[in-house]
Amino acid sequence: MSMPRNIFYEDQRLVILRSLVDCGYDANESILNDCLGLYGHDISRDLVKNHLHWLEEQGLVTLTHITTLATPQNHDFLVASITQRGLDVAQGRAMVNGVKRPSPTC
Repeated sequence: MSMPRNIFYEDQRLVILRSLVDCGYDANESILNDCLGLYGHDISRDLVKNHLHWLEEQGLVTLTHITTLATPQNHDFLVASITQRGLDVAQGRAMVNGVKRPSPTC
């Protein structure tokens, strides 16, 4: 992975973790995509899902798969819940390679 892309990915993952804290510790992929947009990360929903799966592999979030039958397409989406380890990373008490460390003023 190139250095600029790595920097963006690390920041996007931190934004996801912080957004989960701000949303009461869980949120769906659509809300998280909107939160990323507020911080200047205009990325695809697919990339949000990739980040969520990566964060799950690191033990920072747990994911619940939801299928809605309310639409003809039967959309499948993810709900992420932050773990204690994820909360520690979001608040700068722990570090994980691949997630930007928050500044001390946050």
